[in-house]
Amino acid sequence: MNKHIISNKILANEQYGFRSNTSTEMAIYQLINKILKALDNKEWVGGIFCDLFKAFDCVDHEILLGKLKFYGIMGTANKLIESYLTNRFQRVKIKDNQSVNCYSEWDKVKQDIPQGSVFGPLLFLLYINDLPKLVNDISSPILFADNTNLICTQKNFYKFNDELELVFQKINRWLQANLLTLNFNKTNLIQFTSKNIETTQAHIKYRGNYIQNTNKITFLGLIVDKTLSWQSHLDKLSPKLSSASYMIRTLKPILTINNLQVIYYLYARSIISYGLIFWGNSSHSNMIFKIQERNY
Repeated sequence: MNKHIISNKILANEQYGFRSNTSTEMAIYQLINKILKALDNKEWVGGIFCDLFKAFDCVDHEILLGKLKFYGIMGTANKLIESYLTNRFQRVKIKDNQSVNCYSEWDKVKQDIPQGSVFGPLLFLLYINDLPKLVNDISSPILFADNTNLICTQKNFYKFNDELELVFQKINRWLQANLLTLNFNKTNLIQFTSKNIETTQAHIKYRGNYIQNTNKITFLGLIVDKTLSWQSHLDKLSPKLSSASYMIRTLKPILTINNLQVIYYLYARSIISYGLIFWGNSSHSNMIFKIQERNY
């Protein structure tokens, strides 16, 4: 299947999850690059960060098998996958304080992709593969498995606001058609600006409710704020790195240099290295490097 998918270039370029030669940092780079380009061009730019409710658990088997046929996975291969997915059963077990077990009735599983399998992530990527094409004419989708994010830019504010709402409507229609659900309370809109000043605020209204506007969001392990200052992310890193540095200083008198280096790479370097290419030039990054210097 992988050979078929790669040779026919089936997976959307906007998808970065569970694929070779991609990474979280590549997805983050695409997000930051699109925001910075828009700000440099003096455009309005905003990001819709969607939270899908138990996306893997809600994959409909019939819809999935139909999509596999569309992508050329037919005949015996399709029947084999159908056999893999069907006739699975599950039940709920509840254990109370007196160690008494209560069980529900066994019921057939009609939705979900088996978790923990090598095959599951690939099936999910194919299930969600047509989503980017729905909105990439008016937005820039960036996906990491079920992590769905969309960047909209426009010179005119009113067109910008209209496109945000249109993209959100299209996403919701696609989710409904594919029996997936958007977690409305955890879906956020960020309007990015070059300076931390008051500006006209865009809003997205859907079925009488507004999605939450926020000044920062966690995206693939990095806290991205509306001015890309990285201060919130560095504020979160600081106590983690301080704890790691304290541990290294405490162990320094009793361990060899080689052992201390192993601990440094495990507990300190790993904290610093992730996302460094993005926040390393921030005016707030000095505090992180000063904490690291304490190890010496």
